[in-house]
Amino acid sequence: MAVKRFKPVTPGTRFRVGADYSDVTTNVPEKTLVVGANKRSGGRNKTGKMTMRYIGGGHKKVYRIIDFKRDKKEIPATVATIEYDPNRTARIALLHYADGEKRYIIAPTGLQVGMTVIAGEKVAPEVGNTLPLANIPLGSIIHNIELNPGQGGSIARSAGTYAQLSARDGKYAIIKLPSGEVRMILLTCVATIGSVSNAEKANQVLGKAGRKRHLGRRPRVRGVAMNPVDHPMGGGEGRTSGGHPRSRTGVLAKGFKTRYKKKTSNRYIIERRKK
Repeated sequence: MAVKRFKPVTPGTRFRVGADYSDVTTNVPEKTLVVGANKRSGGRNKTGKMTMRYIGGGHKKVYRIIDFKRDKKEIPATVATIEYDPNRTARIALLHYADGEKRYIIAPTGLQVGMTVIAGEKVAPEVGNTLPLANIPLGSIIHNIELNPGQGGSIARSAGTYAQLSARDGKYAIIKLPSGEVRMILLTCVATIGSVSNAEKANQVLGKAGRKRHLGRRPRVRGVAMNPVDHPMGGGEGRTSGGHPRSRTGVLAKGFKTRYKKKTSNRYIIERRKK
């Protein structure tokens, strides 16, 4: 997929850089794999209280059920379509399994319609195939990585992201994550070969405020523009800096560490993420 620039026909298209969707093969999702139409919260919980402040509006969308577990072992599947998914930045691929079942997966870069993918213990380490970290060659680029066996992939699922299998040590694999963190993960956890599709997402420019509203994101109010009753950085005569940057609850920003020092997962983190 590539990005395309638009002619400045209107002020909104002057700076817009959008996707050309050349990788998308259909605009109709698989009916048996979509759920949850008309369930938009607008940031409110079940009592009507606003708990998430900058959510609301946007184009109507339905949720596509994605197979993050890839637990259908040793059954080959053919890629039927590559589709746009409004719920995530990556593209998704519809798989038709040999036994007749259909499932969506996150589409890796290079996956084409007609290709065959498979999940299992001893399958070939090719793009789109899922296998345990114990059987993936060192140095491989991987995505959709499990943190706990059987949980389903939870790491490196966003557009253009990937992790790298660096080494193995005992019953753990050492993985370099997209954030730069180096972490140990059990060898029995599974991952998918390749990087996530739609890497050009990073180069897109919305071009106008209305495009942000189409995505269901409402304007974010700066703390310094509020009153002191609403934010620690609010108030003051005229325009003020607000003092030390901090959150609405008073927690300092800009590098203040909030991680619990005795957190159990600390022992699995070899190198902290880069700033």
